[in-house]
Amino acid sequence: MSELLRFDGKVVLVTGAGGGLGREYALAFGERGASVVVNDLGGDIKGDGKSSSAADKVVEEIKAKGGKAVANYDSVENGDKLVQTALDAFGRIDIVINNAGILRDRTFGRTSDLDWDLIHRVHLRGSFLVTRAAWNHMKNQKYGRIIMTSSAAGVYGNFGQGNYSAAKMGLVGLSNTLAIEGRKYNIHCNAIAPTAGSRLTQTVMPPDLLESLKAEYVAPLVLWLCHEQCQETGSLFETGAGWIGKCKCSFKRALGADSGPHRAAQGRGHREGWEQICDFTDATKPAAIGESISTLVEVLSRVDTSEGVTPNPTSAVAAAPSGGINPLEAVGQKLPDMAFSYSHTECILYALGVGMTTREEDHLRFLYEGHADFACLPTFGVIPAQASMMGGGLGSVPGLDFDFTRVLHGEQYLELYKPLPTSGKLTSKATVADVLDKGSGAVILLDVHTYDGEELLCFNQFSVFIVGAGGFGGKRTSDKAKCGGAPDRAPDAVLTDQTTRDQAALYRLSGDWNPLHIDPSFAAMGGFQSPILHGLCSFGFAGRHVLQQYANNDVSKFKAIKVRFVKPVFPGQSLQTEMWKEGNRIHIQCKVKETGAVVLAGAYVDLHGSDDTATPEKVPEAGALQSDLVFEEIGRRIKTLGAEMVRKVNAVFGWEITKAGSVAAQWTIDLKSGEGSLHKGPFGGKVDVTLTLSDEDFMDVVLGKLNPQKAFFGGKLKMRGNIMLSQKLEMILKDHAKL
Repeated sequence: MSELLRFDGKVVLVTGAGGGLGREYALAFGERGASVVVNDLGGDIKGDGKSSSAADKVVEEIKAKGGKAVANYDSVENGDKLVQTALDAFGRIDIVINNAGILRDRTFGRTSDLDWDLIHRVHLRGSFLVTRAAWNHMKNQKYGRIIMTSSAAGVYGNFGQGNYSAAKMGLVGLSNTLAIEGRKYNIHCNAIAPTAGSRLTQTVMPPDLLESLKAEYVAPLVLWLCHEQCQETGSLFETGAGWIGKCKCSFKRALGADSGPHRAAQGRGHREGWEQICDFTDATKPAAIGESISTLVEVLSRVDTSEGVTPNPTSAVAAAPSGGINPLEAVGQKLPDMAFSYSHTECILYALGVGMTTREEDHLRFLYEGHADFACLPTFGVIPAQASMMGGGLGSVPGLDFDFTRVLHGEQYLELYKPLPTSGKLTSKATVADVLDKGSGAVILLDVHTYDGEELLCFNQFSVFIVGAGGFGGKRTSDKAKCGGAPDRAPDAVLTDQTTRDQAALYRLSGDWNPLHIDPSFAAMGGFQSPILHGLCSFGFAGRHVLQQYANNDVSKFKAIKVRFVKPVFPGQSLQTEMWKEGNRIHIQCKVKETGAVVLAGAYVDLHGSDDTATPEKVPEAGALQSDLVFEEIGRRIKTLGAEMVRKVNAVFGWEITKAGSVAAQWTIDLKSGEGSLHKGPFGGKVDVTLTLSDEDFMDVVLGKLNPQKAFFGGKLKMRGNIMLSQKLEMILKDHAKL
């Protein structure tokens, strides 16, 4: 047999300990070496009357068995007096069992103010006052154990107990919050929903059932939850008759439907989408506020225009808001340039931050500056660019007035135009590419181009979700956003790495100083049980997994990576990257191995293939035409949205770009066949319309400095073929934010 749990040196306060469950708790703690404060007002089950005999009798029982105990006769509404009794008698307080309770059962229509208030004063307010009085003592001694007594009536509801069930469910919420706030101080708080024979149940249960539901059968659970060896916190347990079951307090939540703020304001949409609102297929189970918000971002990121109300661009322009989020003012705005200097030290520190280790021989090329193939990890490309998002520049952009405490990182895209140097001085130029209205929030697409001198080194797109900033009447989707999705088959490869407990502490040294990733109290404010790993740290793990599996750690083969951040990762958990290879694109999905929770989705890595030298996306050499970069961007856009463009445009455009009066480059945009394509050089097929203009005038048109009609009538733009099709070029050329 295992030894009895001991509580020598610990001081326990049990409220409502004159009989029933409280008495059993007090006797059990006293028998196991604890000093016990036996509190009982001595009233009846309705809260009427007062007597010292109940508490005195239990104290005598404890002392008769060789234990230490004192009585307290105060109401739990005088919580400070109860705790002071413990301090005066024993000098400390370690454990609080909030057990005191009364009943005033009434059907809801007959419940008086007194019936309601008295139940809440004893159960909910009383537990609050007693616990608050003990809280700082527990914090100072870095130890505390708290039990809240809930009820099945609170969890499930019960006829005639509206007042009681509301108070009892309130105790569950209080317990959850105290568990979060107390974690860093070694204060654990749990709730129990016991079913046992007591003064509160003896009038409603038959004698044979009461015999099976003895209070003594519940006490062992309370003892274990209050023992220093038990690390359980923030949980709810149902128990009775020797049975114990942990309750999952998180709720299943349907993916739901978003009818759009305007239809909702008009009372439309919810009735039509009710079946979807109540459909629990693929339901989520957020376990904390932080997960709830991140899950909400995941759901909103999937919402397409076709799933809700299609915004009217005309009305959006006509009714542009004067404050808050205003896409008309924000889109195209440039942020201040950001300089970033680094050496091999930052490259090595980043590699360590995303899990590289000297235990793996091939990792040395990223950890040792003297290695013959020393290189910088491709995903380091987010580091020089992140200052544009974190430096506060967004707050100065006209049309972006929002609360920065409600900002979440939704998605990330990184594209490299050459391997990153292992040291250098870089400059990042950021532009607001688009602003989307997701109803419950706004999405800002921030494009950042990073240069090494005059040479474009890499491109990042940060997708930033602003909780609660939606409803301004903007569009829901953008052709500027990068998209991805895993194939519906078993992965071709899976790699797993365990993060360390210090992973976030190490990664933050690469420049993300958000205390959410290091400070337990700050993390608790966000609803997390402990600091979480940076999303871009998981991003780095996934990127290097693909680099190892499909590129033999050759950084020159790495082209681009895109991810959507779904759920948080806690340092110490294992990251498992699932990979599907389709040509030069590796679709990826990243999970926490221990829980199976998907943390990175909608993700892929593009690798350079043997035929990439012939593609139009090759980075132009120094001195090349300015327009080459524009066509590179068009090529990228066709790769992600080509099918949609073909459906809407259905035409082939030829371009002749001149320099000093001569044709310097030819391009063809085929948006008629397949999923669209871009060709450089002469085109063998039929072109619907050909446009000729100089490199400089082309750039002015794209940047909005030169009106195309004026260019045509002024002789700067020449067209042949079906010139009416040129109107369809707007969806291709209107976006100059990535230039």
